[in-house]
Amino acid sequence: MAELQWLGVLRHGQSTGNVLAQDAEVSGLEVIDIPERDADVPLSDLGREQAAAVNRWLRGMPGDDRPDVAVVSPYLRTLQTAEVALDGTGIRAVRDERLRDRELGILDLLTAYGVEARLPTEAARRKRLGKFYYRPPGGESWADVALRLRSLLRDVREEHPGGRVLLVAHEAVVLLVRYLVEGLTEPELLAIARDTTMANCAVSSWRAEGGVLRPERFNAVDHLRREGTPATRQEDVNAEPV
Repeated sequence: MAELQWLGVLRHGQSTGNVLAQDAEVSGLEVIDIPERDADVPLSDLGREQAAAVNRWLRGMPGDDRPDVAVVSPYLRTLQTAEVALDGTGIRAVRDERLRDRELGILDLLTAYGVEARLPTEAARRKRLGKFYYRPPGGESWADVALRLRSLLRDVREEHPGGRVLLVAHEAVVLLVRYLVEGLTEPELLAIARDTTMANCAVSSWRAEGGVLRPERFNAVDHLRREGTPATRQEDVNAEPV
């Protein structure tokens, strides 16, 4: 990644699915009652406010610090976040399916309690294999997502040498981009995942120093606080077993 000047990852704003997932987990329900498919879950009203705060942050950047291009997940909540956040900034947006959220297959729409109650064999298999390598039937492991992100980051490096690139994506993507850029080990990544709940519209970024991308910020929400916008920290649309 030495050819990039700056790389940032923006998690989408709060979605209606985040709210419903949080309510289902707190209520001890087995299933999250989301009417749309995952790709069609929209932002909540608060999510739009969060994206607007990102817009003001981007507009306030000096021109030579502002991203040149934003690469955006094709899911509705990320597209809506990018639409609001990039409005009037002059930052060009392109979609890339490799930034989509992790696909959970048979676990889709189940809470952590629901997985234990309805799919105890899968819960046990995941516990044995670990979060990074467990692949639910019909879904993806974290390792699978990392593979598609390796491909995306390689293309971004080659297409935007010396550039400043912002990715607009999902919780798992943010963590796995950090894993790839910083060369973390599996235990290091999982320790970060255990200790961190990614905030909606949080920014993580890396800046080139000596030909290498160095960490600049992680899960930062100061741009939201400056605007008086709440920094929500719900899990993404699909809850996973702990």
